Amino acid sequence: MTATAIQIQDFSKSQCAAGLRAALNILDKWKASPEQACRVLRISRSTYTRASQQDAAWTVSLDSDQMQRISLVLNIHAALRVVFDNPDNVYGFALMKNHNEFFNGRAPLEVMAQGDMISLYETFRRIDTLRGAKW
Repeated sequence: MTATAIQIQDFSKSQCAAGLRAALNILDKWKASPEQACRVLRISRSTYTRASQQDAAWTVSLDSDQMQRISLVLNIHAALRVVFDNPDNVYGFALMKNHNEFFNGRAPLEVMAQGDMISLYETFRRIDTLRGAKW
């Protein structure tokens, strides 16, 4: 394992459920469809449905890829909150057509919903750069 590899810890089922619900809440505010949310987070429709219910006792096991996706959604949201002052931009940015070379006229949500990790990560990287992050 290289020094730059991301260290993934083991998460409990309740931690996985809490992270999933937080990410789904953000995706909902971004106006993602259930299908888009499932592709972004690489979860099944049944997991999406169960996580969307208000059953506090419900837990789920997620793999490291799914937890990384949740982390990226939460970090994209955090970056947007730093870049924008008003909620319309924080939550509307994901649906705005973007003419940055990477997005090529597509909305960030459209790119993230392709379902591959590279699209999700690269979307995060470009939004994170807006807040002045150094790479």
